Amino acid sequence: MNLNTTYLGKSLPNPFVVGAGPLTDDLDTVRALEDAGASALVLRSLFEEEITGEQMNAFFSSESHGDSFAEAQSYAPDPELAFGPEEYLEHLRRVKEAVAIPIIGSLNGSTSGGWTSYAKLLEQAGADAVELHAYHAASDSSRSAGDVEREMIQIVHDVKGHLHIPVAVKLTHMFTAFAHFAHQLDAVGADGLVLFTRFQRVDIDVLALEVVRTMVLSDSSELPLRLRGIAVLAGNVKASLAVTGGVHTALDVVKSTMAGAHVTQMVSALLRNGPNHLRTVRADLEAWMMENEWESLQEMRGNMSFQRIPDPAAYERATFRRMLR
Repeated sequence: MNLNTTYLGKSLPNPFVVGAGPLTDDLDTVRALEDAGASALVLRSLFEEEITGEQMNAFFSSESHGDSFAEAQSYAPDPELAFGPEEYLEHLRRVKEAVAIPIIGSLNGSTSGGWTSYAKLLEQAGADAVELHAYHAASDSSRSAGDVEREMIQIVHDVKGHLHIPVAVKLTHMFTAFAHFAHQLDAVGADGLVLFTRFQRVDIDVLALEVVRTMVLSDSSELPLRLRGIAVLAGNVKASLAVTGGVHTALDVVKSTMAGAHVTQMVSALLRNGPNHLRTVRADLEAWMMENEWESLQEMRGNMSFQRIPDPAAYERATFRRMLR
């Protein structure tokens, strides 16, 4: 059974990529993931605020003004929650030494200079590719959708101009004209598109008058949103396509591949079941393909994408109308 695929220009033995998250923080777990069959690893995201925090901390400490501003200490990340920038780079180097599979650094910037300068440092530290986590809060009423998209397109253009390694862009689903925006990212050289970012759950504690934020593990019910996004783009962009969020079983991998994905990123399923879950999913996938007479993932890739539909917009509208009758 041929599970080979290509992602970000790299030939991989299977589509099982470990997505950004805490699984890659520990070297023993990293080795276990490789042993279980992971074809690539994405490190957890490094936020530009964490980089700025460490730089400002160092400045205030050296100037002995650490308590001059009430806000000063808030720039520093909690060491229990995240690597600082220097620690991140050192960890990246150690992960590269520990395993032979590709390692993808993940970066969430907030300024053009922050994105490009630190992406370059990730490349110098040995990253095989960089995943730009293009998150925006969409809570600034003075910025239009066009403003946000133009800024992100420029950032991808700038980062690509500074790197020699592939660049993937991890997107949210909340764009007004998602397919058009993806085409623009593709046009400025994005090597991969990762769909979609998962968000915190937000609730309100009405007695304590507090906003309660939680990040719960995903399940397969989150996959359909990703399938639609991939199906819209498959065959219409040059970039590699990755599904992240809701991939837990072999059938989830089959659906993602039929929609057009080149790889499937897994995090929650591995946090819940451990690295050996990759072996289970692979065995189940091979068994399903044999039973249904598929010889490779390549021959099924995109066979359920919108590329097979002459007028996708009309098809979706007709489907929506029938569902509400």
